[in-house]
Amino acid sequence: MLRWILGGREAQGSVEKNPVLFIGEEQPKNWFTELQVLKGHFDIVRFLVQIDDFRFASAGDDGLVLVWNVETGERLLELRGHSQQITAMTAYTHTSGENTHTSLITASSDRTLSLWDPETGNRVQTVSDLQSSVKCLLVLERLCVWVSGGNELCVWNRDFQLQCQSQHHDDTGISAMVELPKNCIAAAMDKEIVIFRLTMSTGSQLSVAEVRRLSDHQDSIHALININDGLFASGSHVGELILWDAVDWTIMAYEHILWEESQTDTQAEIRLAAPKPSEMSIQQLTSDGELMVAAVGSGLYVYSIITKSVVAYRKTAHDSNVLHTMLLPDGGLMSCSEDGSVRIWEMQDLLLPAEPASAGFFGMWTFGRSNKQAGPPVKKVLELPSLRTLELTGDLIGHSGAVQMFVSFGEKGLVTCSTDHLLIAWKNRERESHLRSLALFRKLEENGGL
Repeated sequence: MLRWILGGREAQGSVEKNPVLFIGEEQPKNWFTELQVLKGHFDIVRFLVQIDDFRFASAGDDGLVLVWNVETGERLLELRGHSQQITAMTAYTHTSGENTHTSLITASSDRTLSLWDPETGNRVQTVSDLQSSVKCLLVLERLCVWVSGGNELCVWNRDFQLQCQSQHHDDTGISAMVELPKNCIAAAMDKEIVIFRLTMSTGSQLSVAEVRRLSDHQDSIHALININDGLFASGSHVGELILWDAVDWTIMAYEHILWEESQTDTQAEIRLAAPKPSEMSIQQLTSDGELMVAAVGSGLYVYSIITKSVVAYRKTAHDSNVLHTMLLPDGGLMSCSEDGSVRIWEMQDLLLPAEPASAGFFGMWTFGRSNKQAGPPVKKVLELPSLRTLELTGDLIGHSGAVQMFVSFGEKGLVTCSTDHLLIAWKNRERESHLRSLALFRKLEENGGL
């Protein structure tokens, strides 16, 4: 395994490497044994969007959108049009008859929205002179519309025509959105989740209206995801994780993730060893419908949607904040961090000696809005005989800057993007060697042998 081929550990700061998490060069369970560096951006790369089984797009602070072939690493197209950094990007797939076509929608700090054709590289549609920059995008395939979130929530059809919009919000604006049943949308705005409903009037005219504000978080909401048709979840800057009913918008479970819990003097614990906000902050959530992973500071917590309890955790999974996670088909998970690493984890039974599982990890939970009551909340120590730990099985070190996110193409490999302006395609060396041999034999047959 190549170690920091593009830069040294020193570039990540003076954080000491945790020896428990160092697994060395031999990683038998890690099949990402070959990497391919993809160059083309000249600033931070923040977004990766899969277009189909072999193509993806990347975008970031240089305003460029690049389309790549994951199998060959070839840069297929360079989409130029934005004058400032890309703030959001999504794929928009629509079907016309028997034909299905996927387009790309991008938003930029230059207050424009663009629709791109990844087949030709053409900018098909553009909207400029928006009132504010768009921070997030959401496609509602069932309604054949898409939504942009900034200081307003705007609903557009596939021809980039504005259908309706909400009133102007405060300067914080909408930072994340998810689709809910009954034509509703949940939008995160600072500490609140605002529920909007889309209504189709006579004449096929759409309208949008705010119907509810959920004010149960104590700090800014950093993560908002769908769990399944009946649930969605949100996570805040101070470690609050709330599981919501997607139909009536009530709280199904509330968790407050804490690093430590005082056994004697709670006030002294707060005064002398108060956890840093960045260490408690939930940066990202991901779910497969049964499990949910919370990236909390530099740690990882796996939460069961069914039992509403933590099932696995790693208090210190990386040297810096975890930025992105993904659950794997084999029951493991993957994470990337500001420390420049991408790590693969396997859930294993918790054996002694191990990290002590204090009630503070996911132990303080209530139902309804009881977290709003005055005074310190009641803490309940959960009995979790099936609690498991996350054991490191793979460590992908190639980036010299913070890894922003990744996208998986299954057996074709994994693509990561970073603040070092690079993308890396991680692949299985045995598979790639076999494909190269097949390509060589095919070429020889076409040329009539040696």
